[in-house]
Amino acid sequence: MKISYNWLQQFVKIDWDATKTGELLTDLGLEVEGIETKESIKGSLKGIVVGKVLTCVQHPNADRLKITTVDLGDGKPVQIVCGAPNVAAGQKVPVATIGTMLYDDKGEGFKIKKGKIRGEESHGMICAEDELGLGSDHDGILVLDEKLKEGTLASDVFNIKTDYVFEIGLTPNRSDAMSHYGVARDLRAGLMQKDVQKELISPSVSNFHVDERTFRFDVEVEDKELVPRYCGITITDITVKDSPEFIQNHLKAIGIAPKNNIVDITNYVLHELGQPLHAFDVQKIKGTKIKVKTLKEGTKFVTLDGIERTLSADDIMICDADENPLCLGGVFGGLQSGVTEHTTSIFLESAYFNPVSIRKTAKRHALNTDASFRFERGIDINMTEYALKRAALLIEEYAGGKLASDISDFYPVKVEDFQVFFSYQNAYRLIGQEIPKEKIKNILASLEIKINSETEGGLGLTIPSYRTDVQREADIIEEILRVYGYNNIEFSHKLNTSISFDSNKETKIENIIADQLSALGFNETMANSLTKSDYTKLSENINEEANVAMLNPLSNDLDVMRQSLLFSGLESVSYNLNRRNNSLKFYEFGKTYHNYNSKYQEDKHLTLFVTGNRTKDTWNSKSATSDFFYVKGIIASVLERLGISNFKTSPTKNDVFSEGITLSLGKIKVAEFGVVRKSILKEFGIKQEVLFADFNWDNILKLASKKQLKVSEISKFPSVKRDLALLLDAKTQFKEIYNMAFQSEKNILKEVDLFDVYEGDKLPEGKKSYAVSFVLQDDSKTLEDNQIDKVMQKLQQSFEKNLEAVLR
Repeated sequence: MKISYNWLQQFVKIDWDATKTGELLTDLGLEVEGIETKESIKGSLKGIVVGKVLTCVQHPNADRLKITTVDLGDGKPVQIVCGAPNVAAGQKVPVATIGTMLYDDKGEGFKIKKGKIRGEESHGMICAEDELGLGSDHDGILVLDEKLKEGTLASDVFNIKTDYVFEIGLTPNRSDAMSHYGVARDLRAGLMQKDVQKELISPSVSNFHVDERTFRFDVEVEDKELVPRYCGITITDITVKDSPEFIQNHLKAIGIAPKNNIVDITNYVLHELGQPLHAFDVQKIKGTKIKVKTLKEGTKFVTLDGIERTLSADDIMICDADENPLCLGGVFGGLQSGVTEHTTSIFLESAYFNPVSIRKTAKRHALNTDASFRFERGIDINMTEYALKRAALLIEEYAGGKLASDISDFYPVKVEDFQVFFSYQNAYRLIGQEIPKEKIKNILASLEIKINSETEGGLGLTIPSYRTDVQREADIIEEILRVYGYNNIEFSHKLNTSISFDSNKETKIENIIADQLSALGFNETMANSLTKSDYTKLSENINEEANVAMLNPLSNDLDVMRQSLLFSGLESVSYNLNRRNNSLKFYEFGKTYHNYNSKYQEDKHLTLFVTGNRTKDTWNSKSATSDFFYVKGIIASVLERLGISNFKTSPTKNDVFSEGITLSLGKIKVAEFGVVRKSILKEFGIKQEVLFADFNWDNILKLASKKQLKVSEISKFPSVKRDLALLLDAKTQFKEIYNMAFQSEKNILKEVDLFDVYEGDKLPEGKKSYAVSFVLQDDSKTLEDNQIDKVMQKLQQSFEKNLEAVLR
């Protein structure tokens, strides 16, 4: 949220610098994340001086250009080529000298340089109104008062304002500070604790008076729960034009582009007092009644941005007597009822809408406006009429309007201020030290919290209506503490702690695998458990009916609990790839959430994501691309680390993979992995191959708990390695060789590995060559040659007999 320092000083006259003020606001809980300097005219007209046109003659080489001689007050007239039709000798004009920066309406600057225009030298630029940022006129140069002296700085001629804008990281509970007046109220409370007594100046509405009651709209509210209060007034004889300079400057400072006096005044009061307002063109309202109601599901409505939206039966709508929708209440105006330059009469609205209803409507239509931002968090219901009067008086003064009706005020159930009892003892206990009772009373008074009764043990308090977040004794204590100052609370320099011992076996197993994966170059990720419901459409294996939906989702992208860790992981992969981090290895321990026939279920998973190269390229080696078998090796190492072996592989039935396998131990599925389908990757803008592995961690924990980790001594006797080159049928798999080798020799055969595969025209058709290595070792003695040869011969005969292998 942006707060203008100049604007703030209208409510609290403070002579502190902006930095010191920002520090105090931060101490009060309104954290100032940054302070930006703003100029009412970008560049503050630096380098612009008043010049007098001494001579003006026709350019010899251009019909639309003039050659002028201009006195800049330094006794050295300069020649300037000018294309304005109204330039003439004797004029006082603004001149941008050499080196001056001028800015266009987008804030992009360009520097004035010495140059030649159609063969004639030009030493500067005579400026038009829009070129200086003083207006929009570009019909000719700006002619100044002839009484001005040559050489006078333009910044001294025009009212250039410099402002400082606080960027406040407002927490959701502080709806009372969503305006300049609200921040000023807090600032004054903070100043009082520093013995700086300042008055809080409220905009006066004492001049509000209706002279002629000529046109009135009756207000009819359908549901007082959705709209507890609704005020409106009719104003006639207005002239839509530019806003006064002070309103434009304040709005520009906080990043709002001025439009016209009516719209700007509603925005001005919104940011001044925190009360959203809306103006309707009377000529576009049928009848003399405003109906605040909901409309039939599916009703079409075009908002101010020109987009046709489909309404929900729960959306609050502002309608005319014929129930034609005029505005999406509390969120966005309608295209057909807005104020234009032809508007002469308006109906001005000021209301309090149910925060939950507005939040749902804003999220439903993906709209986030200044009005909805405030209504969602809860505004002050008692500010509604006051803000309406404030805006009406401004329109009366700066748009020539006449108040044509009394205020229509629907307020059937008056909201009473909240009552809380505050205990001194509880405050001391929570704060950790005693704050003097008189100090506490002064803080409460500075926050406009009234003391109704007082006992030895505490205070009976009345909370003002604008503090919607203060409802409990603990909230009162928090208010006292933040104004008193967290930095003023003493703390011990001695740190007491106890040694914690985590005996959870499941956590230990998780940490073992996390350490292993991290050692293999993986990075751990932690994704949000909330995700987008549309992701369920990417896979038939994910049942949309099993979604655990949020009753009040933060956004359409976070409306359900995730049923798979795949999509949140792909979001992380996409994020990194878009930032040119192309080689990734991620792992995540997380849960999935399911609703099976109204029975909720959580499942624990470990997922791996691998894409790009295995390692970085170095000067003496190039990295290989991560592939299916690389990931399979990692999966096998994880399972083996947990003592899980002899698992079976089968083709996966999961449609998120273009190719993949499932690993099982008996009937228990342990993991599945493979290459993610390109159609899914396309949804995330990923163009390179991504390998994904999903471990059923609940099943793994059950299996790992039954496995005892075996430790064996490293053999004292050397191992022997022998190789065989086998010509086999093309359909024979390495797995068959592996199993047959260990069936033939169970005692001293330790390892079987495939290190080369060859298929080519030099081999018979339907054949392939496997180069297989065998590691032999006896743990009790050194192997002799005749024993090694005997084992290798037995292996060869087994392959020849059962696999029809031929030794090459």
